[in-house]
Amino acid sequence: MEVKNQVSPDMQVAMDFFSQPEDGPFVMLNLLKFKEKPEYDDDSDAESSGRHAYQRYGQVVSQCIQEIGGRVIFSGFVTGLLLGEIEENWDMVALVEYPSLEAFRRMTALPEFIEASKHRSAGLAGQLNIKVKPTAA
Repeated sequence: MEVKNQVSPDMQVAMDFFSQPEDGPFVMLNLLKFKEKPEYDDDSDAESSGRHAYQRYGQVVSQCIQEIGGRVIFSGFVTGLLLGEIEENWDMVALVEYPSLEAFRRMTALPEFIEASKHRSAGLAGQLNIKVKPTAA
């Protein structure tokens, strides 16, 4: 299995993702890798860390998630790997529940989300976003 961290999805991948049939609530598993130093277009915040830049994004996005009826289930820093092998471990994991694909799409169009995304891009080296549906109990 090849793993490829990305900061933004390819346009076709994003179009395919958002054109899926609506099937209700889902959880997004976020595996995050930070840059050592953030990279802003204007070189601002050069003394900060990628993690700090991403946390600035996260503060705004947490409010956006609540606004569309979602919730952050879990967020934490990776402290070790027990099983498997990867070249480099992720720095953080987050689980976010969204009420629907449409709600998720609406969130990504909110002006405050768009504005905060500069901190995400500045701080992230890459990530994986994995859409997860609960299994029947």
